[in-house]
This record gives sequence, C-alpha cells and structure tokens, in this order.
Amino acid sequence: MGAESTLAKASADKYFGFDTSTRLICAHSKKVKWNLKGAIMNEFESISQELLSLIEEWEPKLSTLGNDVITERRNSQNRTIKQIVGHMVDSASNNTHRIIHLQYQESPLIFPDYANLGNNDRWIAIQNYQEKEWNSLVQLWKYTNMHIVHVIGNINIEKLDNVWISALNEKISLKAMVVDFPRHFKLHLNEINELINKE
Repeated sequence: MGAESTLAKASADKYFGFDTSTRLICAHSKKVKWNLKGAIMNEFESISQELLSLIEEWEPKLSTLGNDVITERRNSQNRTIKQIVGHMVDSASNNTHRIIHLQYQESPLIFPDYANLGNNDRWIAIQNYQEKEWNSLVQLWKYTNMHIVHVIGNINIEKLDNVWISALNEKISLKAMVVDFPRHFKLHLNEINELINKE
C-alpha cells in the first residue's frame, strides 16, 4: 500500500471512528450474530414442522373416536380425552398470548399463569369442554395449534431472552417457552393414546 493510500485509509478510519482491529471485531460479531440467528431459525423451523406433522397425524385420529372413549375414560388427573384436548387448546392460546406480550412489554413480565396452582383445571371446568361438540373441539384444537406455529415463525429473535415470571416464581425466557412447547404437546397426545388403548 502506498503512502497516499495509507494516509487516506487512516483519515477514513479516524473520520468514521474505528480502526482496522475494530472493523475486524465488528465483522466477527456480525458473523456470529447471523450464525446464531440461523441456528435459532432452524431450531424453530424444526419445532414448527414437528407440530404441524403431529396435527396432521392426530386430527383424523381424534375425529373418529367414539363418544364413550372421549367422555368416559380418564387419566391420572381425572381428565377425559375431551378435557385433555380442551386443555391443549388453552395451552396454545395462553402461550400465544405470552409470546406476543414478551415481544413488546418490559421484561421480566408478570403474566397471569393459567397452568399452575390448579388454574388449568379451572379453565377446563369454566369452559365446560366435557359438553362441547366434539368435531368443533377437534377443529378448534387443530387451528389454535396451527396458529401458534404461525406465531412462532414470526418471533423477533431479539426478544428471545425476555422472561415472564410464573406463579411458582420461575423466570422463563421466551426461547425456553417455545422450545418446551412440543414436549408439553406430545405429553398430552401420549395421555390420549393411552386412554384410547385403555381396556
């Protein structure tokens, strides 16, 4: 590099307020950030595809179940299949609200906790899922969970470290909540499957 080029570069660096080492650090940080963004997007895409596959698999299974199977057989929490499906609707609905609130409200966020201290059973009872028309409930389950997949796909990853405080005083990040959602979803599908196969 000639003397004039070196002088021009030095002047430019001074004008813009950074030197070569700073530019290299910034470039590396940007690369790391984009790699992290890509990894998170891949993880969320995997979660979304898993949920959609389960919805597609389970909608016809649920739709063809007999009335005695969905209203009389109960799990260890004394819930029928109708009530479990209703609870899964509540889970998707409440988690959708959490995802949205955690992207524009201050963190940590104190948000009503429907899942602990018996509140989830109150939601089931107040909405009387046991008496809801079955096909309507299955379709509600399907589209409520398809919607949360859509919401997950539109999360601002800059907000993933925002946290809400549960009724048990646990701090749960937006990212942790999304990652855990499929586990909870499959837990209840397994419960339903056990009741279907129950003699």
